[in-house]
Amino acid sequence: MMETIQAIKYKDGQLEILDQLLLPESCTFIPIWNVEDAWAAIREMKVRGAPAIAIVGCLSLAVELRELAAPETKEELCRLVKEKLDHLVTSRPTAVNMQLAAEACVKLCTRLTDNTSVNVAEAKDDIVKHLEATLADDIADNRAIGEHGASDIMKKNATKDKLRIMTHCNTGSLATAGYGTALGVIRSLHTASKLDQVYCTETRPYNQGSRLTAFELVYEKIPATLVCDSMAAAAMKQFKIDAVIVGADRVAANGDTANKIGTYQLAVLAKSHDALFYVAAPFSSIDFQIPNGHSIPIEERPHSEMTHTGSIRTAAAGINCWNPGFDVTPAELITGGIITEKGVFKPDQLAPHQ
Repeated sequence: MMETIQAIKYKDGQLEILDQLLLPESCTFIPIWNVEDAWAAIREMKVRGAPAIAIVGCLSLAVELRELAAPETKEELCRLVKEKLDHLVTSRPTAVNMQLAAEACVKLCTRLTDNTSVNVAEAKDDIVKHLEATLADDIADNRAIGEHGASDIMKKNATKDKLRIMTHCNTGSLATAGYGTALGVIRSLHTASKLDQVYCTETRPYNQGSRLTAFELVYEKIPATLVCDSMAAAAMKQFKIDAVIVGADRVAANGDTANKIGTYQLAVLAKSHDALFYVAAPFSSIDFQIPNGHSIPIEERPHSEMTHTGSIRTAAAGINCWNPGFDVTPAELITGGIITEKGVFKPDQLAPHQ
């Protein structure tokens, strides 16, 4: 099978990302020299997808720290690291992965500060190694998600030779370190020769499905069909979709899931058409501090994303717009389960595995 697209390149303190705003017309990598570059790239959606946001954020800090002379004290080093991480978290507030990555790094800083046998230079090196490990760790998690998800879907559709899957937004190599979450499950089904066709929604208003997911599927020659968001119900009925698999930007403790706007309606439609509905996400997307979906902050995006295609206005001037970037799918609609690197769980089974 063809190698997946590499959207994040990092080696020896040099970080480059594939500018996703230019896809599918151009595959252009841009350098990220520091945390401020990463913050801007995340905010402008040159890089997107909750896992990729956290990876690029962490690696940008590693780039800065490699170039930084060690501060005089470990306390000063930790203050600097925390300030940079707190700033990165503000770039896209709905996606929890960056927040959890920041918290983990701050905990490491605290342990290093308390350890009197570690000097400030050694502490800086340990923090850099921790940040750099996020890239390899994410790829391993994605492949595990793919295998667990494909196995569960095949088991629940044991009488069917080939499966028809619908997906939303982009959850592949472009949204992660490589392979993907929901799209990783689809890749694993394809590798197992169990995929008949994947139907990807265009995902308005930013068209991550038509620009990015379709790009990945064509690149890897996975059998796929693009549908408009408004065609989802008709497609489920016409093509007898077996399962819908989506990603997640944040999962609450009870399993309620925030994902790209349009996910909630797909879950409602899946229930009406007897299609299993799955969420695929690393455990780092689960926020056990938030009890349910009502507490998940929902980012609102600029109106221009709805009113313009590139520089061309496509909506009437003066019209008011509502442009939330995400919606929340209630846990009871996630009928297939939540696919993680640890296995597939019903929404109410997450807490014991944290």
